[in-house]
Amino acid sequence: MAGKSSHEYDAIIVGAGFAGVYQLYKLCQTGLSVILFEAGEDVGGTWYWNCYPGATSDVQSVVYRYSWDKEDLVSYPWKNNYLTQPEIQAYFNHIVNKHDLRKHIRCGVKVVESRFDETSYKWQVKLESGQTFHSRYLIAAVGGLHKAFIPHIPGVEEFKGETYHTSNWPRRHDFREKRVGIIGSGSTGAQLFVALSKESKHVTTFIRSTQLIVTNGNRPVTEAERAHINDTYDEIWERLRNSKKAFGFVEPDTLAMSVSEHERRRLFQEAWDRGNAFYYTFGIFSDITSNVEANQAASDFLKEKVNAIVKNPDTVRKLLPAGPYARRPISCDGYYETFNRENVSLVSLKETPFKQWTSTGVTTADGVHHDLDVLVFATGFDFATGSFEDLSIIGSLGRTLNDHWADVPSSYLGFAMAGFSNFFALNGPLHAFTNAVPQIEEQVDLVTDLILNAEASESTVEATPAAEQWWTELCHDFVKGNSFDRVGGWLFGDNIPGKKRNILMFLGGFKKYREHLAGVREQGFEGFDFKTRVTK
Repeated sequence: MAGKSSHEYDAIIVGAGFAGVYQLYKLCQTGLSVILFEAGEDVGGTWYWNCYPGATSDVQSVVYRYSWDKEDLVSYPWKNNYLTQPEIQAYFNHIVNKHDLRKHIRCGVKVVESRFDETSYKWQVKLESGQTFHSRYLIAAVGGLHKAFIPHIPGVEEFKGETYHTSNWPRRHDFREKRVGIIGSGSTGAQLFVALSKESKHVTTFIRSTQLIVTNGNRPVTEAERAHINDTYDEIWERLRNSKKAFGFVEPDTLAMSVSEHERRRLFQEAWDRGNAFYYTFGIFSDITSNVEANQAASDFLKEKVNAIVKNPDTVRKLLPAGPYARRPISCDGYYETFNRENVSLVSLKETPFKQWTSTGVTTADGVHHDLDVLVFATGFDFATGSFEDLSIIGSLGRTLNDHWADVPSSYLGFAMAGFSNFFALNGPLHAFTNAVPQIEEQVDLVTDLILNAEASESTVEATPAAEQWWTELCHDFVKGNSFDRVGGWLFGDNIPGKKRNILMFLGGFKKYREHLAGVREQGFEGFDFKTRVTK
């Protein structure tokens, strides 16, 4: 709205990923004055920072984009089944430019503190530059995968070679004559391992926890396929919105043990040939993550693939996990084939942990010195809560968000917390485990409605304590009996030393999540407290 100072806005958004850009678009449509701060030098969020070789989405291109611009869905070009990092960032720039959003975005700007003033009913947002901005609403859209986790490894500081974390990759690098060590074997570590094996002198992957990996099945999309997709986009999105995981494929009701072993293996093979770990986990049978026998069958089939592909028996032994197939599914083309290359090595840190670091590498417990020129941490993130820590958010009761989440990372619907007026943490703890983009759209749409209702009633808005407690308990109930709970991992914060174990996502499915949000609207924003602003 007109008449505000250059540092005063109706809303401030932090982060220019999928959530931040869509929230900016929605609020600009309402006529509110909005500014978006992004620490990176360009838009893209996690896809700006994670520009390591091999970075690729494992959600199909057809649905890894916004659904709200139908013309853009049909016209914007994409050539392969899955998008690489440069393609995704190019898409962000396209959307920002097409909808004239760049004039509201300030890149290279870091927020260091955000405090709610109960007298003015405004957020005071301090920047690293020393400037302070004010707004009635604050939306943190920094994403769940933002704060890098670098494990404490005694003596690693002795290493004098190049050191990187995949979430802050150098824009230029040349590893052609270098020996690279990679710590971490999740989705990022797997992709990077395959990519660097083709361009580096030697790559050593240091693996602590092995995980079964499925091919991604990336391939060119034909003109006929694209034409069919364009003609059926309404059907595709309708099916997606009424599914559990929102990845675009039809989700079955078939139980794994309800078919013969021959049929089960045929379907596993069909899924392997098609590619994508989400499809393998959720697109063949309905009970891979909830039934022990089904999970074992899925795991056994993948282990057979490892045995068939990897030539060295000792490498096979080190790659096969002992537990169930129960972590966040990983897709990566060519992963197991890469272990047959002469310029790669596998070190099992459970069998031979790090013993002593030197200026040129590391000696493991078996006495072998691994010569390295480059050390890469592909060790992931402090998921869900860690992303918001550096914003130093202080709510309406003077309590920090970090303290609020110290024991149990809680929220109402994955983005609202009691005691934090006019504040929304998009993709905060307990958001839905699903394709990120459609879930973000649902969150942003509701947040926009909440803001408009608060504006119309001249009120502040925040979640009630009872609603936050109810949603948090519901999320904990949904994980009971799930194979994810048996194994743990970063979905529970297990990767962060000292972090208390809690489920960090809603595992009830996308359709149920949408139903919860729709119910909140239908009941007059149930679970939210609107308090009239009183001018003092």
